[in-house]
Amino acid sequence: MYKITTIILLCIIFLLLSVKTYAQNTDIEILSHINQESSSFLRDYSKLASNTTKVAGLAVPVVIGAVALINQDDDLLKSGIYIAASQLATVALTYSFKLVVDRPRPYITYPDKIVAYDALSSSSFPSGHTSFAFATATSLSIEFPKWYVIAPSYLWACSVGYSRMNLGVHYPSDVLVGALLGAGSAYLTYKLNQWFWKKCDNKKLIGLQTYL
Repeated sequence: MYKITTIILLCIIFLLLSVKTYAQNTDIEILSHINQESSSFLRDYSKLASNTTKVAGLAVPVVIGAVALINQDDDLLKSGIYIAASQLATVALTYSFKLVVDRPRPYITYPDKIVAYDALSSSSFPSGHTSFAFATATSLSIEFPKWYVIAPSYLWACSVGYSRMNLGVHYPSDVLVGALLGAGSAYLTYKLNQWFWKKCDNKKLIGLQTYL
């Protein structure tokens, strides 16, 4: 656990330190290519992926929780709570980084190279859509480790990340760090979740058992 956590943190710190230099070179070149050369179908797909990110992501723990309550399935309810907690942790970390780094959107810094298909007031680094999507995909895959859950979950998360670049609102480094942040938050939340329920002797939620 600690080795993986250290690697994730080191990757994020390294990218934070190099982000300004990187954005001036490879970052903007890759983004310019992705942003300018795409079909109308891909552009429409990118808009759909971006616009449905929050709704689709939030629907996952809500649906799981509803099914768990209907079926009186305590383990499934805990899974839904864990996924929601990982999403909340990711949102908190993402916006903390945004405030600290305060990186302008690429279409603001490079108006001659990047065409924006969306206008946003928040800072660029890291990508909130991407971190949220990867937190959802990772937590969902951890709780339900089946190929038919993992494959579509990460396909969706990668589509969200690509869409943010295709629409001209994020650099590749924004998306990369967003993916690391989302996946890392989901993993760390999973470990904290395991520790919490072990400390509580895995008591049931359904049935109103006390935790005191």
